[in-house]
Amino acid sequence: MAPVLPPATVPPTVDLPETAPVLATHDDRRWTRHTVRPGETLFGISMRHGVDVATLVRRNDLGSRRMIMTGEVLEVPLRGAARATAARPASRSSSRPVTKTRDPGSVHLVRPGDTLSGIAAESGTTVARLAKLNGISPSDPLAVGRRLRVPGTAARSTSPRFDENTFEGRDYPRAVVAAAERNRRALAGREVPSRDAVRAMIVRTARAHGVDPRLALAIGYQESGWDQRQVSVANAVGVMQVVPSTVEWTSQLAGRRLDPLETQDNITSGVVLLRVLTRSADTRAEAIAGYYQGLASVQQHGLYPDTRRYLRRVERLRRSM
Repeated sequence: MAPVLPPATVPPTVDLPETAPVLATHDDRRWTRHTVRPGETLFGISMRHGVDVATLVRRNDLGSRRMIMTGEVLEVPLRGAARATAARPASRSSSRPVTKTRDPGSVHLVRPGDTLSGIAAESGTTVARLAKLNGISPSDPLAVGRRLRVPGTAARSTSPRFDENTFEGRDYPRAVVAAAERNRRALAGREVPSRDAVRAMIVRTARAHGVDPRLALAIGYQESGWDQRQVSVANAVGVMQVVPSTVEWTSQLAGRRLDPLETQDNITSGVVLLRVLTRSADTRAEAIAGYYQGLASVQQHGLYPDTRRYLRRVERLRRSM
């Protein structure tokens, strides 16, 4: 999310530790690296490596949007370890059938990169049942922001709810959350460019403003998955997840009023902010941290843990662009 405050001087470069090729974790699994191939999904990778999607998301700092790109490097459990876990015999106490009490279900807010198969797997149901429950075809594309009915005891939504005011451990005023909901509804009814079109728009805009296109692409992808319909409870809007105060400030720099609900203006606002950050910061890492946390905050408080995760994620994405 783009910061509220304009950039300022920042502290020295933050070192980014490299991940070891094979790692041990608290659950005794050993992890290795996997390069995403064309057509691969998180669900497919999770099935092959014997791990649930939620664990992959946490391990790789993917955030709520759960999107991956061809060429991106993910940490996954070693297949041998996964097979050993899967082959472990069940205990005698678990040999008797267990009767589950099903709840009436819940609602899942569709995020960028979500698929019916992935949602079904996480919710302990089938694609056919999920499609039937929502009156859609299994082959229908899922619109980001759509609410799906999800059956079963495992069903839960990890997406931010717009009737709550807390996200990523921070509380936001009800007025901000209400404005975010209005923007989300407005964007849900608009035609927005495809992700390929958004990618081209980011590259064009970055070049026009003297910003590294790979950095702009990585920021945009981390923020929204190049999805203009994304709106957070903090009222960070669109592709570049810019908040109203940032848009007002970047509008002055751009020399015209920018509308964050318009895709090109949204991208322009984010890229103009990146231009200032990259020229004000001593390093690229500082600029990236500033986009998320605000350079004034970075200067006063250092990097928050979530900022460090954000920084690592953006750097990995930039290398894959």
